[in-house]
Amino acid sequence: MTLVLPSPARVAPAAGRRLLLERFTGLGFALPALALLVLTILAPLAVLVVLSATNYEFGAVDMDWVGLGNFQKALADPIIRRSLLNTLIYVAIVVPGGVLGGLLIAVLVHRRGKMRSVYEVIYFLPVTSTLIAMATVWQFLLHPSLGPINGLIKWLGFAPVAFLSEPTTALATLAVIGVWQILGFNMILFLAGLTAIPRDLYEAADIDGCSGGIDRFLTITWPLLGPTTMFVVITTMITAFKIFDTVAVMTRGGPVGSTEVLLYNIYLEGFQYFHTGYAAALTFIFLAVILLFSAAQTFSLDKKVHY
Repeated sequence: MTLVLPSPARVAPAAGRRLLLERFTGLGFALPALALLVLTILAPLAVLVVLSATNYEFGAVDMDWVGLGNFQKALADPIIRRSLLNTLIYVAIVVPGGVLGGLLIAVLVHRRGKMRSVYEVIYFLPVTSTLIAMATVWQFLLHPSLGPINGLIKWLGFAPVAFLSEPTTALATLAVIGVWQILGFNMILFLAGLTAIPRDLYEAADIDGCSGGIDRFLTITWPLLGPTTMFVVITTMITAFKIFDTVAVMTRGGPVGSTEVLLYNIYLEGFQYFHTGYAAALTFIFLAVILLFSAAQTFSLDKKVHY
């Protein structure tokens, strides 16, 4: 019997057509995601860049090209500098409080038996609740004369504190509310990281004499939670930079501008004063600040993470 092999002239076109078909098939699968990326991120970002270089105002039929004028105006604006400083102070309070608090709660809840799910639900409730509604509840709790928190302070013999009406306490109060809101989400992330740690490592540590809770945490738990910690720090920082709801509902930037943050000023410029071009420039600065801090955190923490 004679074996007949296909000629190279026939094999090459068939292989080429199959390769071309595979490429078009892969492109077809990727096209919906690419279209979504362009429509929701790249196209709005391009419009933002164009608007930031104009003096366009919402509802106007024409606009002028101002180049970097909006950015120069923003850098020279004392209100914007104050709002940026307030945002950084808020982030400096919320990030360590939210990360360390979430880690502490996760460690305490992780060892619970039947009650673990109950604690998880309790701590996760602030994440699922509407922050606008909870801000109203916080306003009542912190009321100088009617709130139960000031009632407890007066019962202890101290003078009542106007948490949201004093410039020295308003921003810190909002930061505490921000920590309270994000604790449950960070707890869930740390619980997932704790569950992924092999139990054999703890048993080996017990054999080697590392049986204390603090020693086990510092030598095993904390190093192996490195990837989770890096993710939690970055997401918490981005969430803290996006502070808006509590400011808009509870203080509206007051008192005396002590709680004005960058995102709230962007909202005022774009949707209250209709300075769309200037608001676009502020938004570009806002995104640049978040990107800068996120990249710095990633590069600094990645060197200390044990994968």
